[in-house]
Amino acid sequence: MADLIVHNARITTLDSKGPMATAIAVANGVVVALGDDATVMEKAGSATRVVDAEGRRLIPGLNDSHTHLIRGGLNYNLELRWDGVRSLADAMAMLRAQVARTPAPQWVRVIGGFTEYQFVEKRLPTLDEINAAAPDTPVFIMRLYDRALLNRAALRAVGYDKDTPNPPGGEIQRDRAGNPTGLLLAKPNALILYATLAAGPKLPPEYQINSTRHFMRELNRLGITSVIDAGGGFQNYPDDYAIIRKLHADDELTVRIAYNLFTQNNGGELADFQRWTQMLSAREGDDMLRHNGAGEMLVFSAADFELFGEPRPVLQAGLEPGLEQVVRLLAEHRWPFRIHATYDESIARILDVYEMVNRDVPFDGLHWIVDHAETISDRSIERVRALGGGIAVQHRMVYQGEDFVERYGARAASHTPPIRRMLDAGVPVGAGTDATRVASYNPWVALYWLSTGRTIGGLQLYGEDNRLEREEALRLWTHGSAWFSTEQADKGVLAVGQFADFSLLSADFFAVPDEAILDITSVLTVVGGKVVHGDGDYTALAPALPAPMPDWSPVRHFGGYQGATLAQASAAFAAAHGAGCSVHGHGHAAHHAAPTDDHQGFWGALGCSCFAF
Repeated sequence: MADLIVHNARITTLDSKGPMATAIAVANGVVVALGDDATVMEKAGSATRVVDAEGRRLIPGLNDSHTHLIRGGLNYNLELRWDGVRSLADAMAMLRAQVARTPAPQWVRVIGGFTEYQFVEKRLPTLDEINAAAPDTPVFIMRLYDRALLNRAALRAVGYDKDTPNPPGGEIQRDRAGNPTGLLLAKPNALILYATLAAGPKLPPEYQINSTRHFMRELNRLGITSVIDAGGGFQNYPDDYAIIRKLHADDELTVRIAYNLFTQNNGGELADFQRWTQMLSAREGDDMLRHNGAGEMLVFSAADFELFGEPRPVLQAGLEPGLEQVVRLLAEHRWPFRIHATYDESIARILDVYEMVNRDVPFDGLHWIVDHAETISDRSIERVRALGGGIAVQHRMVYQGEDFVERYGARAASHTPPIRRMLDAGVPVGAGTDATRVASYNPWVALYWLSTGRTIGGLQLYGEDNRLEREEALRLWTHGSAWFSTEQADKGVLAVGQFADFSLLSADFFAVPDEAILDITSVLTVVGGKVVHGDGDYTALAPALPAPMPDWSPVRHFGGYQGATLAQASAAFAAAHGAGCSVHGHGHAAHHAAPTDDHQGFWGALGCSCFAF
């Protein structure tokens, strides 16, 4: 008998043998039946939980093939998210509200996931505005991996003054007297941003556990059931993996995680991987937490950067011998590996090394990945295919498309990255976000980008020759991504014997207008047959989650991604704007009998147009 049955649904299985169904049955963590309601309900027993989908769209669980969940989870409760906020006025109102509740010596941090192009004002806050909003509380606002804005209190907290030198690859902007203004620029790498952020207070371990649970639940709320974690700077193994390992041991993971190990030592990369290959075997772990190999940093000398407002970085002349040593070691140990590479000039040199190693130690089915690949050429795509590699793409152009067009032109941007060419060449392609800093973790922003070809600011980047149909885009976010953790036989489609990972959507992805894709969430998310998130009528089906810690956490007051659903937007703006509306005499939630069901209309998601002013 089934443990769980969801019926009266519109199920997109992505399985060619049975692409549509209305009901799904689950037992022991896997799918045991799919079909019409009457047939599937035959699997019901006295202990079966039966859920009415009420005609909603149900899809395989989303799988982010390149993100930074483990690092992001440690800090999630500390961060004020401007992801999805649609005006700078509202973002600054949130900032002022958070400053008022944040105790000394804590900081208020806005860490990536947004760009000025999403705001109606089309600009970032000024340093004067930030200092006026927070005269005494340190504020650190990071725009992607491009720059950070620090108020005077934050400059004092990190000790930056007239005598502080610029670090390699970064710039501390100064006034005429030589004093730091508060603007930190990545020119061209983000080390200055990493290092400054690392100087801030951290959560104690018990709070990091709570923070990671809330971040996973936020991903579940958006329909994500699996991720591949690409490591990251200042994310050391094994120390910085203790929290995620404890959550796994306590059976509290609500997202399946495959993790890659990212070298931390410039010049000592080979030693890192020699040590780690003695500690871990290839793909060690289980279906909830599994080692996934090396990267996305293999050697620092082979890493380029993705700041499209800056000139393309040229890789070091002598990178090949160091990269060859590391890749040879990984191939000998049969470790999968991935590498950060934005520009084709970098990719071509990296592929030279891979081909050299492959002649001596054949990759022979070993999964390896090029991450990002915005300007990869047709020739390099073919070389990736010939070596059996895959390409993981992310929606970084959603946030930097305008910057790219300004530097390289609209024609070059129209195939950046050339996703259609990758697919036509038969290369495995998986989709992701590269969250939480360089882009938002919201998969629906990425699905919007893949299917419309537009940036978050509305700029049309791609023509029909580089846009995907919505089902194609969904496939990259499900079965496409599964290849990148060598799990394509187990997940990514809904079929008998596959993992029971799926999401019931707040709106039909295949029917809503383009702009409405951005606001889709999941009302019911299931991982391994267990309900991990429920909203609205399904809230009671999900396990309770302790409140965010500490009690002043931005997550406790604003939540995460600021979408335009009625409940989320009402709560966020009520918290940000205070008691009520001075024009209409009510709070910023639905108050009058207005057509608030039309979230795209004049009245908007809040039931009142005055929130925009």
